[in-house]
Amino acid sequence: MDPDTLFVMGLGIGVLSIPAVVSSITKGQRPRVATITLMIAGGMVVYAMSQKPGGYKLEAIPAIVSKVVNSFT
Repeated sequence: MDPDTLFVMGLGIGVLSIPAVVSSITKGQRPRVATITLMIAGGMVVYAMSQKPGGYKLEAIPAIVSKVVNSFT
């Protein structure tokens, strides 16, 4: 799989799991599944960064997301 696609998927999963963590904490429950999902998303991002020569720069992330989203449409 392309590192850019894996990076964007990891970012998306990570962003979508943050509300689940907050919801679990406010209900007084332990955010087990949400924490595991965050760990998986983090692993995807770290793996993609290790596969991309030079890694990713913060200012390049919007262009990468745009490129990956446009490749699916």
